[in-house]
Amino acid sequence: MTDASAVCATQPASPLRLVIGGFIALAVAIGIGRFVYTPILPPMVAALRLSKFAAGLLASANLAGYLAGAILVAGPRLSTRNWVLGGLFVSAVTTGAMGLARTLATFLILRAAGGVASAIVLVLTCAAVLETLAALNRSELTALLFAGVGAGIVGSAVLVSALRAVGLGWSALWTDSGAMSLLGLWACWHLIPTETPSRSPAKTISKLPLGHRFTRLTAAYGLFGFGYIITATFLIAIVRSRASTRAIEPIVWVIFGSAAVPSVALWSAAGRRFGIQRAFALAALTEACGVLATVYWQSVVGISVGSALIGGTFMGLTALGLMRGRELAARNPQRGVALLTSAFGLGQIVGPSFAGALSDRLGNFTVPSVIATAALITSAALAAG
Repeated sequence: MTDASAVCATQPASPLRLVIGGFIALAVAIGIGRFVYTPILPPMVAALRLSKFAAGLLASANLAGYLAGAILVAGPRLSTRNWVLGGLFVSAVTTGAMGLARTLATFLILRAAGGVASAIVLVLTCAAVLETLAALNRSELTALLFAGVGAGIVGSAVLVSALRAVGLGWSALWTDSGAMSLLGLWACWHLIPTETPSRSPAKTISKLPLGHRFTRLTAAYGLFGFGYIITATFLIAIVRSRASTRAIEPIVWVIFGSAAVPSVALWSAAGRRFGIQRAFALAALTEACGVLATVYWQSVVGISVGSALIGGTFMGLTALGLMRGRELAARNPQRGVALLTSAFGLGQIVGPSFAGALSDRLGNFTVPSVIATAALITSAALAAG
């Protein structure tokens, strides 16, 4: 008898099945593999007595790996299924192994490898799914794909909060997050097909210049990466640093992730109404307000509003940028997505270590957050121009 999983792996799937597979892939590789670091960071720093610079350096290592992964897949077309499943496996293993490591060097290696894996999954999943949905006129499913990141953040936040509530330490938080990622890998194994449905065969890769509009978008995307990552990395640390906000530490990351789940649908609707580039600019300005709120509105309400504004925009900005990039790089959407992801990665690499070093020197995250706000405002100006 033919094995059912083999049939799933060899037969083209429906667009909805493909999107659900992509949803889970992004939840694992990005929502957990990249962002679970934020709620685990405070107990890890406390137990290991890490400086804020070292904590930021770990985040930057992950994002340097992210950049390397984006560059890796910027070349020829790759087998989506094999590379995505491989990336998910590496993401799960490196996440779980963080709980077994004890030296800064090992942490750096694991986070860098996890970053490579997350970029491979993001670029190949988004390129394949967006191209398929465009070919089949099913672009309304795009929001479901990107909602996977927010769902992964919420799921991992709930897991971390529950484990901390029963007294488990930072090591168990990492290993159990890796176990959750393996469950996602198992689901993707059954959902992601060998071939994606399309009305036309794969196109020959084009290496023609992508034009000045793509260049402006790329610069805006890179500044967005720098502008949001500081708060996204240190949000829990900011909350924990003040007596006025410490009480909501267990739920603030849930607020962040919950706001991300519907954000792509909302910002995609704004893109259809106002145009993608104007919607991108509006989202960047909204996110800038959220970043400022986390450091200047020092109350439970302020930190909640700031978290919701950032969580409710960062995936919308990601989706709008990738959708516009796919339009401007229609001859080779994989290359366009990879180049945008590379610029995004460059922005993100600088942010955490820069903010951590400044915080060690100044004692808070106010100045780094103001600089991040300026980067987001500049991103908005580039996108709207």
